[in-house]
Amino acid sequence: MSGNDDLKALIRTIPDFPTQGIAFRDITTLLLDAEGFAKSIDRLAALASGDIDLVAAIEARGFVFGAAVAKALGVGLVLVRKPGKLPGGKRSVDYALEYGSDSLEMHDDAIRGDQNVLLIDDLIATGGTACAALGMLREAGARVTQALFVVNLPDLGGAERLEAEGIMVGSLVEFEGE
Repeated sequence: MSGNDDLKALIRTIPDFPTQGIAFRDITTLLLDAEGFAKSIDRLAALASGDIDLVAAIEARGFVFGAAVAKALGVGLVLVRKPGKLPGGKRSVDYALEYGSDSLEMHDDAIRGDQNVLLIDDLIATGGTACAALGMLREAGARVTQALFVVNLPDLGGAERLEAEGIMVGSLVEFEGE
């Protein structure tokens, strides 16, 4: 195996989940493998470039990778959550989904000034959630120039959407045809 094929082999595919015709890329099998999980964190941290003050991780599986990468980089962690889960003052963003809409929130005091923030999630598909998180972080004053993912589904265009926003996108593995 070469590159990150060892990690790709640890990610199982569940056909027809959550709906018919979808091939769900399940990273929980990667998390169950201690060596694979450790390698994924090390490799994500190695992809991080430049001066980073904070990692912003998107709920829920992004928390797993974001927290570990933040520790590896020696920086703090911003939680980007679904609505109603953060106490105290918060900022939010609404965004469109293929069918309907959703929201994200973070504490309104999470970003202090013009900090360099690395955005992390487990998977990038259409990019809707990542673009919404990016907008909210930038609105708070963060300088976000890079986003990292364990899995990229390039045929769905999410990485391209982020790149159009000036974001350097990195991922460990790609699955075509999704």
